[in-house]
Amino acid sequence: MKADAVFEGGGVRGIAFTGAIEAMEESNVEWQRLAGTSAGSLIAALLASGYKSGEIRKELQNMDYAKFRGKTIINRIPLIGNLIELMIHLGFYKNDYLEKWVYGLLREKGIETFADLPADKLKIIASDISNGQMLVLPDDLPRYGMQPSDMKISQAVMMSASIPFFFRPVIWKSKGFKRSYIVDGALLSNFPIWLFDTEHPRFPTFGFRFVKEEIDTAAVIPTPVHLFKSMFTTMLQAHDLRYLNAETKERTVQIPTGVITATDFALKEEEIEFLYESGYISAKRFLEKWDFEQHKMNRTGRQLTRRKLP
Repeated sequence: MKADAVFEGGGVRGIAFTGAIEAMEESNVEWQRLAGTSAGSLIAALLASGYKSGEIRKELQNMDYAKFRGKTIINRIPLIGNLIELMIHLGFYKNDYLEKWVYGLLREKGIETFADLPADKLKIIASDISNGQMLVLPDDLPRYGMQPSDMKISQAVMMSASIPFFFRPVIWKSKGFKRSYIVDGALLSNFPIWLFDTEHPRFPTFGFRFVKEEIDTAAVIPTPVHLFKSMFTTMLQAHDLRYLNAETKERTVQIPTGVITATDFALKEEEIEFLYESGYISAKRFLEKWDFEQHKMNRTGRQLTRRKLP
């Protein structure tokens, strides 16, 4: 079965995608186009470059996740180190380890820039906060005087995964243009399930997103930091909630991740295994019920209903 895939952002929880991908491979799903935000962009890039679930799982299992939190000498200053980094570099930690790691993996498959992949094979979401706009890479490169051959995929992944304030923004100096500050694509679309949509699709677009354990959202917000975090989380969710209708949920693998958060870089081995198994089981259950022809009929019925509404 041919299918497109769109992967949600979610930091270290992206490990769960490897289990879901393995379940899809066992059902002979062949990926045509791939897209993702943040951690989802990493998975999409590896799949587009020819990696299989087993290879990705091995790399993620052997990874030292603590290195993703790129600490400097300043970070180690008690109490005020992170604040100083935030004031100077607009983020607590460096994110260059991710770029180097992804670059090495892609080079092993002979892939470096977007030009090394078939056209439309891979799309990565990032946010240009200097110009206030979403970036779909490589589609939007011409707006910056660039072509697919000018941009490394590893750099696009780093941009897409630069969580605001947690990581430093990527300062992008494109050809003949002023520098832009680029941050996590989740700022504008954490789950771009709409990206490959057409009126009459030849094959499905499967979405892969996370379901967190419900927490007490009515708790008192004691500090400005907590207030900002709550506001920021709400903002991230607001855009994509518009697309989480019945038609979208019908084609989306929803993966429970417990209480594990995007920045839990000190994952234990049992937590890594939990994420993998959760992804695998969720995809298996999804495929047991999936029927593309029925989905198209449901979709057509919903479209007709909307057109009849005044």
